[in-house]
Amino acid sequence: MRPDPAHLKTIEQRLLWLSHWMVHHANHIRPKADGIKVGGHQASSASMVSIMTALYFSALRPEDRVAVKPHAAPVFHALQYLMGNQTREKMENFRGFGGVQSYPSRTKDTCDVDFSTGSVGLGVAITSFASLIQDYITAKSWGADAPMGRMVALVGDAELDEGNIYEALQEGWKNDLRNCWWIIDYNRQSLDGIVREGLFERIEKIFDAFGWDVVRVKYGVLQRAAFAEPGGDKLRGWIDACPNQEYSALTFMGGAVWRQRLLDDLGDQGDVTALIERRSDSELAALMENLGGNCVETMAETFDAIDHDRPVCFLAYTVKGWGTPIAGHKDNHGGLMNSTQFAQWQAHMGVPEGQEWDPLATVQDPEGLRKFLSQVPFFAEGTRRYADTRLAVPEIDAPTGREISTQMAFGKILDDLSKGSSDLADRIVTTSPDVTGTTSLGPWVNRRKLFSRTAQADAFIEHRIPSTAKWEFTPEGQHIELGIAEMNLMLLLGAAGLSHSLFGKRLIPIGTVYDPFVSRGLDALNYACYQDARFILAGTPSGVTLAPEGGAHQSIGTPLIGMSQDGLAAFEPAFADELAVIMQWAFDYVQRDGEGDPDERTWLRDETGGSVYLRLTTSPLEQPGKRADDAFRQGTIDGAYWLRPPGPNCEVVIAYQGAVASEAIKAAGMIAEDRRDIGVLAVTSADRLNSGWTAAQRARSRGNAAAQSHAETLMSALPPHCKLITVIDGHPATLSWLGSVAGHQTIPMGVEHFGQTGTIGDLYRHHGIDAAAIVEKVNGLTAGKRAARGAFAAMARS
Repeated sequence: MRPDPAHLKTIEQRLLWLSHWMVHHANHIRPKADGIKVGGHQASSASMVSIMTALYFSALRPEDRVAVKPHAAPVFHALQYLMGNQTREKMENFRGFGGVQSYPSRTKDTCDVDFSTGSVGLGVAITSFASLIQDYITAKSWGADAPMGRMVALVGDAELDEGNIYEALQEGWKNDLRNCWWIIDYNRQSLDGIVREGLFERIEKIFDAFGWDVVRVKYGVLQRAAFAEPGGDKLRGWIDACPNQEYSALTFMGGAVWRQRLLDDLGDQGDVTALIERRSDSELAALMENLGGNCVETMAETFDAIDHDRPVCFLAYTVKGWGTPIAGHKDNHGGLMNSTQFAQWQAHMGVPEGQEWDPLATVQDPEGLRKFLSQVPFFAEGTRRYADTRLAVPEIDAPTGREISTQMAFGKILDDLSKGSSDLADRIVTTSPDVTGTTSLGPWVNRRKLFSRTAQADAFIEHRIPSTAKWEFTPEGQHIELGIAEMNLMLLLGAAGLSHSLFGKRLIPIGTVYDPFVSRGLDALNYACYQDARFILAGTPSGVTLAPEGGAHQSIGTPLIGMSQDGLAAFEPAFADELAVIMQWAFDYVQRDGEGDPDERTWLRDETGGSVYLRLTTSPLEQPGKRADDAFRQGTIDGAYWLRPPGPNCEVVIAYQGAVASEAIKAAGMIAEDRRDIGVLAVTSADRLNSGWTAAQRARSRGNAAAQSHAETLMSALPPHCKLITVIDGHPATLSWLGSVAGHQTIPMGVEHFGQTGTIGDLYRHHGIDAAAIVEKVNGLTAGKRAARGAFAAMARS
């Protein structure tokens, strides 16, 4: 049953006021410590207020999920405040420390945010992937009871400039997208200007081509009533023909100018002239500004008319700044009402001084509105965040073999899981952007199959054509194959990594991508982490170790991305047993959601959990003997362990991470013939080592003198004169900080320039990260005996 339009109109006006007052208070009333404009996007909020009123208070149900466009955050906060879900204290501190956030945030706002937004376009696209994940879950026997809702995005028209929108549209079409609404606030204004004429006719065609229903919401109830009057067809024709810039300018100038312009353009035509003259200036302005998206009754009717699950794009025509003195002005995106304008607008809105924060100020029937609000379906069940129990992690055995790469070991570990019957294996969902086979997911996919809502046979199997890829699509499948767009991979991982909260069913998402193209999906990766989505990302192959592929496929900076990305624990193991330990830990880590103090052994906040990034390689390395001691296992998780413990008079330590392990070990053997007590430090996670170190320093600065990180424990045994040689197939800054832990001179080695084709040996020599280069650094830059020339020369030739 559709709500009373009078209640919706009252709520719309309350949200318009509360959202704008909050922004005004932050910019013009609250004291500013630094004098800088706070901002807040009043005009962008005004153009969305009718849409959001109709959506939240008429159309939505508790199982629906919404991504609110960033610049409509004030309206979102206002509606939560009206419903009693947000405090006045936080509203008063809008964009301040601890206050409601500039843009809706799952992790920073305390109210019910479904999807964080802020980086435009990403909040839009994730709704399509959330819908895909919803279908994935409900297709499984363990997820059939999950609620089915609509995934809704409130979209700024300028967001349609973002390329990831169109990548997501294509992926949605391939996966038979349903239960997804994108509601476009077509106010035709962006930060720097007016949207080009005719652009959205082309955009509509794109949506249509990808199987979406496109619903134009152009005229409000006042305009439709006027069109039915004599002469109304001429008025409608004028509105349809008016350029965007003209319409915006006339809106800003108001009723008298509207009248003059309409009479000048339409002339004395009797019926249309009478239509215009029957209205006062204020009534005429209200008529001309009554576009569909600014009419709460029209929006409620439009939403209510959708009775299917096909994806729908609503093109809602709006006026930016609607209902305020800055409506239509081309500078209103970043502009705000000044104090004089706001005082006049407050009088116009009828809000008495001193009642600005009263949620029901100006409401004629407070009790009637309270009763209505108490029955709004979307809010009826309270908080809409779900949870799911943690899954037990089975023992992960290290793959055997004299030589094996970490990528191959990764594939074997997943294949072993696929053969079992654990709950964890049943909840794993893998995905990859067109590199499933070349990132070693093939065996997993062959056993666990690919997901599709409808079964699709593999023609190669049907025709008995030999192939290693036995690709069968089925609703029970556990791999989602993506096209080559890396942004889609990260967005899908983000949506799947929130499944326990959005749908009450936990998934363990695992994505693979060529490591250099982590950078290509970086914005979406950051977005997923910002939302606290939980997943495992394997970047493989990596570095110049991917020698024959050349510089375009050889990653350099990804270890630094792993270190700097909040919410992502980055590892780069060298050996299969390290990877097995890390993956067993990771399967548990991505499920954690605890609170409390840091672990005083490492000073890492492991109890809170997070996502995991594995930087792997295709280069097979000779494996060490079986290692099962606690020091090895714990050191692997904490970030480093002594592969070769240093002696009491250690002069040189070689610290390596990843694929260059064999070069470091070879160099250490050569140097040890002439240097005493040399140590080799196996770094598995520069990220966790560094995070623990900086956290321990913070603890000491706050009075805990005993705080010591794992990195400090490792370095404490080294004499002051010891030199550190750090080496990685990646940027040398990844490990160069290690010497700062205890004041040891450090000689960092790594890759700083684009690679090229060649053998691994060629490229290691070219970039100076082979064993000979390590020995050369030790000979040339440290005091002590030099490695024997004959042996050194033989090494350089090998």
